[in-house]
Amino acid sequence: MLNMRQATNAYAASAAHRSLREQDADIFRRANAALREGSGAGPLGRVRALADNGRLWRTVMDLMRDPGNPLPEPLRGAIVAIGHTVHREMNQPAPNFDFLISINENIAAGLSGQP
Repeated sequence: MLNMRQATNAYAASAAHRSLREQDADIFRRANAALREGSGAGPLGRVRALADNGRLWRTVMDLMRDPGNPLPEPLRGAIVAIGHTVHREMNQPAPNFDFLISINENIAAGLSGQP
C-alpha cells in the first residue's frame, strides 16, 4: 500500500507542473501506446486497445457536446466529427491501426502546441 501511496503522490506532484493540455495530450499518447501494442497482438489485445481508444473518444465527444464547454462551437464540432470518423474506423472488420494512431498523434501534438 505504501508504494501505491508514493506513486499517487509522485503523480500528483508531477501533474501540478504540467498544464491540463499537456496532461490531456498524455492521455492520447497512452492510447497510442496501447494501439501500437494491440496492433501486433492477438485478437484480445486488439479488442482491448480499440475499446480503450473508443472510451477515450466517447468521452472527448461528450465533453465537446457539453453546452458549458468554453471552446468555440466550430472547433467543438470539428472534434466531434473526428470522433465519428474514429468510431467508424474502429467498427470496421479490420480497423486501420495506423490511421487511428495518426489521428491521436495529431490531437496530442495540437494539445502540446507542436506543429
